[in-house]
Amino acid sequence: MGPVAPMSLDDLDPLLTQPKRLACLGAVAATSKVEFAALRELLGLSDSDLSKQVKALSDAGYLMSKKTGKGATRRTWLSITKPGRAALAAHTEALRRLVDPAVLATRLQA
Repeated sequence: MGPVAPMSLDDLDPLLTQPKRLACLGAVAATSKVEFAALRELLGLSDSDLSKQVKALSDAGYLMSKKTGKGATRRTWLSITKPGRAALAAHTEALRRLVDPAVLATRLQA
């Protein structure tokens, strides 16, 4: 086994330590795009709560939103950006280094 990357709480993305944001970004990353209402149902959040999470992720450049239709057919579609995908990957790798038993055992034996 090669060298193990150092573990640090500083490697966690502060924006993604909030579980709702992490779940939101992870769910959007699983598809090319997802409709706001479908994501709301999947995560069990209210419109206002999901809007708050989406705004934080969009402001950070992690998500893009696109509105389609008019009136009753108006829909909001969400997609992950390249920086969002990179942030999610880095955050999940940092989490893995913090909790993976194999990684921790290697560190404790060093």
